Parts: sequence; C-alpha cells; structure tokens
Amino acid sequence: MNLNTTNLIHKLKPLILLLLFMSSSFIFSQSKISIEGLVYDIYAYPVPYSSIGISKKNIGASATEDGSFSFFVSKKEFMDTLKVSSIGFETYKISIQDFIKLKDKKIVLKDKITELKEISIQSSKTIVKNALKKLKANTLSSKHKLGMLYRRWSVEDKICRFFIEQYIDVVDRGPSSSIYGFKIRHNRTSSDYRFVKNLQNKHSLQYMEWNNPLRKGISLGAYKWKKIKDTNYDDDDIVVIKGSKKNGNFITLYIGLNAAKIYRLDMFKTHKEGTSMDAIYVYKNNNEKKLYLSYHKREYTFQVKTPEHIKRIMTQTGKKPKPFVPVAYRHEVFVLNLDDNSKTTKSKGDEYNQRDMTLYKLDYNQHFWNNLSLPPETKFYQKNREELEGLFDVPIETQFKYSNSNS
Repeated sequence: MNLNTTNLIHKLKPLILLLLFMSSSFIFSQSKISIEGLVYDIYAYPVPYSSIGISKKNIGASATEDGSFSFFVSKKEFMDTLKVSSIGFETYKISIQDFIKLKDKKIVLKDKITELKEISIQSSKTIVKNALKKLKANTLSSKHKLGMLYRRWSVEDKICRFFIEQYIDVVDRGPSSSIYGFKIRHNRTSSDYRFVKNLQNKHSLQYMEWNNPLRKGISLGAYKWKKIKDTNYDDDDIVVIKGSKKNGNFITLYIGLNAAKIYRLDMFKTHKEGTSMDAIYVYKNNNEKKLYLSYHKREYTFQVKTPEHIKRIMTQTGKKPKPFVPVAYRHEVFVLNLDDNSKTTKSKGDEYNQRDMTLYKLDYNQHFWNNLSLPPETKFYQKNREELEGLFDVPIETQFKYSNSNS
C-alpha cells in the first residue's frame, strides 16, 4: 500500500464511520416497529398500569399512570395478538397488524362488574395468608433477567435538584427470594444542583428489594385486614384487601381468587418523625402465567442536618439557618425486557462492592438512549423534570449532553 492510498483511507475514515452508523440506524429502524398508544375507559379517563403486550412471547410493557404505553416489535410479530389487561376491566385483544393500521391509537376498556359474595365465608386475613403461602408457586421464582430502566430524582428543600437514569440487567428470583445479581449497562445524569448531596450506602435497586413487604415477609398479626372492594384482572376475580396499623402504616394487596396471585401491592409507612415512604409494586404474567415485576414507584422522605457552609450563607444573607433540610428520593422503575432462559441469565458483578448509584461511572452512549424504547413520560416524571429544568431553564436533554462523558 503506497503513501497516497494510506492518506486517502485516513481522510475517508470519518466518512466510512458515518455511513456505517447511518446504515446500522437504518437497519434498526427497519427491523423494529414502535407500538405506542393510550388506554382509556369508556368515560375517556386514562387507565393506569395496564398490562400491554404479546404474552406468549414476553414482549410488551406496562402503561403509565396516564394510560400511555410504548414498546418495540418486529415484523415477525405482525400476526400476533396484542393483549391489554387492567384491574377492573375486560381484557382487550387485537392483532398487532390491525393495531398498527389504526389512525387513532386509543384502546378503550370496558368496565367489568364483579360481586364476590361467595368469598364471604373466608376472612380477609385467610385470603392474604393463602396468597403469601402460594407466592413462590405463583411467581417466576427461577432465575430470570429483567431489562430494567431505573430512574431516581434527588430532592432537596422540596425541589428536584438531580436526576440519574440507568439501564440495568437484573437477575432476579421473584418476590419470594432475593435479587441474585445485577449489571449496570448504561447510565446518564442531569446537571447536579444539590447542596446536601446525601449518598446511600447501597444501590437504590437494593432498597427497592428490601422495602418490598413480599420479600421481607408480612407479619399477618401486625395488621388489621379488611376487604375494601371486589374487581377483576385478566379473567381472574380480584379482591382488594387493606392491612392497617394504628400508627397509619398500611399495605394494600390486589389478590386473584383463582390461584391466589398477588398482582399489585401499595404501601405507606413511617419510621420516625419526618421520615416516611410510599410505594407501588405492579406484577404481570409471563407466557407461562407466572408473575414478575413490571413497574415500581416509591418516594422516601427524610431530613438531614443543614451543612455548615449552607448555614453560613443563610446567615450572611440575613436568613435564619434551619437545623435540618427536608430531602427525598423519588424512584420510578420500568421493566422493559424479560429473559427467562436460564442459559442467558448470567448478568452479575455490580452487586459486589455496592455504593450509591451515582458512584457507578459509565460512558454516556447517546446512540443507546436514542434507540431505547423509553416509556412515555408519566405525570410523576414530568413533575420532577419541570422542577429540575426550572432551576436554571436548561432542558433535560441539554443537561444530558453536557453532564455526561461520551463513549
């Protein structure tokens, strides 16, 4: 190879790389088709946390609290059936091909009235006990990999001041056991406007696991159980039972009567003055009718001592220093992919030497984030984004661009 040829290749290298990138993006866009829409009831109200997808292939998503959903399919799924299930509504089915043809991508679910008079002979406590007893049998308890989008907002003095988002491969064994391992694949953060910068001792994923009453074990005798309503989900009759404590803490379980499945858990608890947590865990069926985690949201509020430099600034500006600063972590988790093939569930490594999720350093891969099937923005997400952007009028995408190192 002569010198002129070498120089020509060197000059053309950027163009070749650009063409390869454009080609890969084109192939991706041709092989993946976005399925997105809205789920409403007959009164035009959004239906939150619906299960949408092709259950036989473990492809799909959960609707947001606003009823919106989004995920990718390939042409191989065109003849498959899109199934939409939600607690309190009749199951809706349509072929993927017919859904794509719809001009208005709105799915309207019909109410399903349920009266479960026959269960009156069973106490609420007995129903809960039976569901907990069958938890392992009803959930995906063998090792499986969850493709998880984990979002956390750091709130200080009641305003969101920092955001981190990670895509994590999580090897789980279901709520009757513990998380086996995890590997953070991608990471991006906003600008950091925190002045306290509180750090957790573990990754937030660990606290999601520890705070789940199904994993910790529910002490039946510690709660007063009461049935609050009857409903249904995916052809299963559902009874909603609330367990309450005198201090205001509670757990609400959505239990199917056909097989005693727990489809959803809501909870609220306080620890000490100024500290509280509320959370939601939503589960959906895989292709073998075993439940796995689909969506999670929680907010943990607490107080920390005001840093000395902040006290000095407040004093210098004529303000009385506060002894404590109210802080919070707001979390939102979407499971975007499920892989229950035991041969491929080997993502481990980051569960060792755990630390706050902001201390895991990865390069920012903008191509990955641009092509990931991100869920539609929830009201929860929008509230936090608007608080964060409103501090200095900097859009979140601009913050991503300048706050992360590129790969």
